[in-house]
Amino acid sequence: MAQDELPRPGILRKIIHIDMDAFYAAVEQRDFPELRGKPVVVGGGAPDSRGVVATCSYEARVFGIRSAMPASQAYRLCPHAVFLRPRFEAYRAIFQEFTASVEAISLDEAFLDVTASPIFPCIVNSTHPTIK
Repeated sequence: MAQDELPRPGILRKIIHIDMDAFYAAVEQRDFPELRGKPVVVGGGAPDSRGVVATCSYEARVFGIRSAMPASQAYRLCPHAVFLRPRFEAYRAIFQEFTASVEAISLDEAFLDVTASPIFPCIVNSTHPTIK
């Protein structure tokens, strides 16, 4: 949100808290349909590296893979999983559809100020149908 778009004092601001859980993996499955239905692990490197799982798809969680797990352990649990490096720009671009005012608080959580967003003209305490 540009400085001149900041709400005047007394104007209710609309802040959304996003907890993305399997968000990175879901974006990969959206952008690459051949990954849908497959266990996807997004993180810092190949399974034989010292990388760590940033997140994984729900299909990978069935095998016991979790965030912050060493990639080598994730590979032992599910050797047929697809291991990908994060594409942070692709993930950030999704937030830009809603607002330029994004405050990340961790790898998978952020606050979005949607006060000036035309997508959220009168939403205060409800959920927009396009947000899952």
